[in-house]
Amino acid sequence: MKAIEATAKTPTGKVNWVLFNPKTYATILYLLLSLPLGIIYFTVAITGLTLSIGLTPIFIGIPLFFGVAKLLNGIVNFEQNMIRQILGLPTPPVSYTYKQQSEAGQNWLMRMARGFDGGLFIRNLLLVLLKFVTGIVFFVIMVTVISLGIGFIALPVVHIILMNEMQLDILENNLFSYFHIDWTYNQQYMLYVGVGLVLFWIALRVVNGLMQIQRRIMYVDEPYQQPPMPVEAQIHAPVQSQYYEYQEDRPTQGMMQPAYREL
Repeated sequence: MKAIEATAKTPTGKVNWVLFNPKTYATILYLLLSLPLGIIYFTVAITGLTLSIGLTPIFIGIPLFFGVAKLLNGIVNFEQNMIRQILGLPTPPVSYTYKQQSEAGQNWLMRMARGFDGGLFIRNLLLVLLKFVTGIVFFVIMVTVISLGIGFIALPVVHIILMNEMQLDILENNLFSYFHIDWTYNQQYMLYVGVGLVLFWIALRVVNGLMQIQRRIMYVDEPYQQPPMPVEAQIHAPVQSQYYEYQEDRPTQGMMQPAYREL
């Protein structure tokens, strides 16, 4: 019972110490790739469905439709496995399923039709469309927040370079002069770098939050919430039931018989 409960628990996959955790920077790379990958997934899905519907009258569209359904399932599984690898989640438990009927003697079209799941196809299609939308939105958010933090950190270096090369003072008219605060450039540099580090830390936290949202959108935790039946239980369950039936059918032997005293 405890083993089943432990299997049913969903792994957290949360990232701690974001500044020094490689998972954070792997997440940044994943969100950068989400934009081109989302566009590719969306293009493949729309093109495949359009061709399958248009070619249905000449029979080519039917197997093409089943092929697109398989491709969408592969795309969703690829995205789920990529998120698990980045977050360090364990491999999901394998569900042991047995086919009720043998597929021997069936052609490839019948096998594809039997393996088609309408609900799963609609879910995968919606996930691919959501991947396209979230790829754009998350990319914009991530680039904005990270650029803001890095911009404040690099501001002193940019100011020194512009002052030495072009005699351009970008800090001449700033908030310090507006409020008549007489701070030197070195003091302003320290403040800008400190604010930039705080903003960069917040940006990394935002990036990890976007990854957790993407994890929930792509149903990454679904296999952990449905624990499979252990193999030992599948093997020994029918054997035990037969054993108890056998014991019930057999008459009791070797048991103590009531004793009768002769009078």
